[in-house]
Amino acid sequence: MSELYAPKNTRALLHEFTKTDGLRKHAYAVQAAMRAAARRTGGDEQYWSAVGLLHDFDYEMFPEPPDHPLKGAEILRERGYPEDFVRAILSHAPYTGVPRENDCAQWLFAVDELCGFCMACAMVQPDKKIAQVKVKSVKKKLKKKDFAAKVSREDIAEGAADLDLEMDELITHVLESLVPVADDLGL
Repeated sequence: MSELYAPKNTRALLHEFTKTDGLRKHAYAVQAAMRAAARRTGGDEQYWSAVGLLHDFDYEMFPEPPDHPLKGAEILRERGYPEDFVRAILSHAPYTGVPRENDCAQWLFAVDELCGFCMACAMVQPDKKIAQVKVKSVKKKLKKKDFAAKVSREDIAEGAADLDLEMDELITHVLESLVPVADDLGL
């Protein structure tokens, strides 16, 4: 596997462009969910992990669509990342028009918004622990439009449908993948 996907290199790239703690934690969460998805599907864990970690690395510098993720795609290409890697990241933003052509891209789309939502669910727990968040609670909060209002419920539902997963199964996947990295997430 390419050195590009090595954890020290991907983390260095993330930290070069992403300075805020919150956005770094989101990247770590999506990385964990993608690593677990790779194990589940037989994908390459290091590659999928890198896709998850870097999917929003450019967001802090270029927060407005379509700059994010198009500017990030340019940077990744300049740094030598292959086109399939870049396309997986581009496809997580529906407005780019880049189709989700493989399992890695589909899983990235499915877990991205849900990771942030599950983290928000943990933050309202008395102990702020992701391990205490229950699927039932996440589903209940998904129905509350004012809770984590910026999270696209439509994208979450579409991601589950594209993977042919019940919402409970996708939520369980995300919650279980975040527990081992809870310290990195501050949860």
